Amino acid sequence: MDKSKKIATRQSYGEALIELGKENDKVVVLDADLSSATKTNLFAKEFPKRFFDMGIAEANMLSTAAGLATCGKIPYASTFAVFAAGRAYDQIRNSICYPKLNVKICATHAGITVGEDGATHQMLEDISLMRTLPNMTVISPSDDVQTKWIIKEISQIEGPVYVRLSRLATNIIYDQNQKFEIGKAIQIGEGTDGTIFATGSMVAEAIQAQEELKKQNINIRVIDMHTIKPIDRDIIIKCAKETKKLISIEDHSIIGGLGSAISEVLTETYPVKLERIGIKDTFGKSGKAEDLLEYFGLTAKAIIEKF
Repeated sequence: MDKSKKIATRQSYGEALIELGKENDKVVVLDADLSSATKTNLFAKEFPKRFFDMGIAEANMLSTAAGLATCGKIPYASTFAVFAAGRAYDQIRNSICYPKLNVKICATHAGITVGEDGATHQMLEDISLMRTLPNMTVISPSDDVQTKWIIKEISQIEGPVYVRLSRLATNIIYDQNQKFEIGKAIQIGEGTDGTIFATGSMVAEAIQAQEELKKQNINIRVIDMHTIKPIDRDIIIKCAKETKKLISIEDHSIIGGLGSAISEVLTETYPVKLERIGIKDTFGKSGKAEDLLEYFGLTAKAIIEKF
């Protein structure tokens, strides 16, 4: 993990859109008056005729994206996660997922790290909402390299995709040669004392915990669950059989998110205990992102305390 340079996955998203736009003229981008924050403004400058600012009208934006998809375009629709998954849920459900249209919903500012914007803007339920929808693929990339890969990769698969992106800059975890596959998690380390299942910005925290625990002769493995749906059932079962302790961590409610998805697999196949770290059935608070992570226990320290 490269700790010398941090990049927010929303920035990686904006940069990836430019490259994708050059390669595929069917790609169009929609935003809901937040393009400077979601970084779709980078695409807008490069391809102004393929960018549509829909104003503060998220439901209309997703319905328009659905219409563009029926005409052969590949729409990438962006706004903050609280508006994408929350305000426009009905349109995602009935106008995109039900007819299985080729719309890519790339929602930024997910989780508690939105920070000072407070509870109204801290979307802690979006994984839960999106993964219950039939036909929807749900992805939560962990760093710059993975984000740029997934933004290009989803243009090549047919159907709805929800990509969860963060506001806060995170460490770069992977090098450019790393191989990724939708639906296949990535194992980091071979430790048998425990497994940490993490997604999004929490992967870096899990790796930091892994490094600190190694100094105490506690060897754990980190599983980057970048794809929440379809979830990698094989690696969950493998880790349950091979390691002594299982922990999940997510910048999301522990209800319905990554931990719940893993628990569903375990109860059906190999029932063992899973300790879930996440937001415990509460709304967020206003504050600096780093302070909120500490307050809600979404840190490497919180993982270490489980051992």
